[in-house]
Amino acid sequence: MAQLENFKEYDVDWEMTPEAAVTLYLEWGNNCWLNEFKPVRHRSDSVTYFVVNTWEPAPKLTLIKRTCDEAKELAELPLPEHLRPRFMKEVGCNKGVYAPTPEIKEWLRTQMSN
Repeated sequence: MAQLENFKEYDVDWEMTPEAAVTLYLEWGNNCWLNEFKPVRHRSDSVTYFVVNTWEPAPKLTLIKRTCDEAKELAELPLPEHLRPRFMKEVGCNKGVYAPTPEIKEWLRTQMSN
């Protein structure tokens, strides 16, 4: 399991969603300056954020750093047992890649500050 405190120097964007990251970094110009996330202006721009991946039987958390050229997985760990039932219910037990819920974000912040 990844030790999240090893990544506390990263500026995690806790509001970034998988959908917004794709729009911003893979579809340049697909959003306007009035949106919540400002458009990417330079190839050197990047964002670091978490996703919850439910494609496997055991959901996992992934810390991603995305640029226009790549999405690099920095850390991966299982979604803790105590967070799984509520999260899976919230996403209708569907397979996919989702933004963490507020409860999961709080747990992640705690893990990163240890």
